[in-house]
Amino acid sequence: MNQKSVAFHTLGCKLNYSETSTLSRTLQASGFVQKEFDETADVYVINTCSVTENADKECRQLVRRIQRRAPESFVVITGCYAQLKPQEIAEIDGVHLVLGAAEKFNIAQHLQDLTKGDSARICSCDIEEVQGFNSSYSQAERTRTFLKVQDGCDYNCSFCTIPLARGHSRSDSIQNVIAKANEIAAQGVKEIVLTGINLGDFGKGNEGAKQREENFYDLIQELDKVAGIERYRISSIEPNLLSEEIIQFVAASQKFMPHFHIPLQSGSNKTLAAMRRRYKRELYADRVAMVKALMPHAAIGVDVIVGFPGETKEDFQETFEFLHGLDVSYFHVFTYSERANTLAIDLKPVVPISERNERNKILRNLSVQKLNYFTNQFIDSTRKVLFENADKNGMMEGYTDNYIKVQTPHRAEWANEIVDWTLR
Repeated sequence: MNQKSVAFHTLGCKLNYSETSTLSRTLQASGFVQKEFDETADVYVINTCSVTENADKECRQLVRRIQRRAPESFVVITGCYAQLKPQEIAEIDGVHLVLGAAEKFNIAQHLQDLTKGDSARICSCDIEEVQGFNSSYSQAERTRTFLKVQDGCDYNCSFCTIPLARGHSRSDSIQNVIAKANEIAAQGVKEIVLTGINLGDFGKGNEGAKQREENFYDLIQELDKVAGIERYRISSIEPNLLSEEIIQFVAASQKFMPHFHIPLQSGSNKTLAAMRRRYKRELYADRVAMVKALMPHAAIGVDVIVGFPGETKEDFQETFEFLHGLDVSYFHVFTYSERANTLAIDLKPVVPISERNERNKILRNLSVQKLNYFTNQFIDSTRKVLFENADKNGMMEGYTDNYIKVQTPHRAEWANEIVDWTLR
């Protein structure tokens, strides 16, 4: 019997990438041969996101592309879009199997039973029934791994579908995370990026609301002791969960990098309240000041949404001025998009799309200025750079401890090594 082949495509966040990597290893262990997505394969798996309308469209485009290239292949859709709108996906011509949040890690079993029928098979359940935590980590390259330690969210921000797609907040145990970190270290990986949906909420067990006697601060203290891992990054942490003790610990640690990504979403307290965020801008400013007081060299990334319903020109100007005055390094700017089954969809007045796009452009320009200003502070200083393996047209890339990207002609002996580097 010929070995079956599988190809993956991932949309969305780093958490999705870590889960795709785990699904790939699961299928390889079941005898599947891994192929690139642009090659012909027996099975194609698309791990979807549904944060924006664009991600939904991209999924449909990918299915059409597969149909043109390999009409006899099976197409499996999983991820957040699959949990939120399984029926909608099942009706896409060319989709054979839809796996919701509880079923995606049983993909090997589902593929054994898969036969082409007249309609797509949906294997999904009510998100309230999703309880277990499935550990995942990415393995695409040897230098850096994304390790999932938490999933789901108990917050109900008015713009967000993630609690509907991923369920209650739940996390791994510290014991299991340490075992995974040791497993990753044994593969020669130097850097782990901790990922989750609401990372600072780490400590809730598989039963969802039940709290273990563990929290994120306990986790990072234990990870700091793992031999072989030289760098950790915290992918994203809510400002209200970024405690003073976490900031102090990172400042004192040799392994946790001076790099934070802290979602803001708006610099207007009125808009933050409408978004149902759990803090005001004053708390956010306080956290940034605390980080910078202990680590003046730290990079701070910011998530911000523009064009939220009811965001007036004055509210946007308030956000612009707040960000302009903050000692942060770069932004990820998102244009608000309406999502079904969220509270925000009924909020008025709606900001015109053209206005949303204009606001996005203004903040992206400010982000470029911020990043240039941050980077220029370190010209002629020496920092430690972890270089990646990839040879990109004769060049290689790496990041300083404080997340400044460095490029240099490729040198094989520097791959996956930490090098003292003078920034120019």
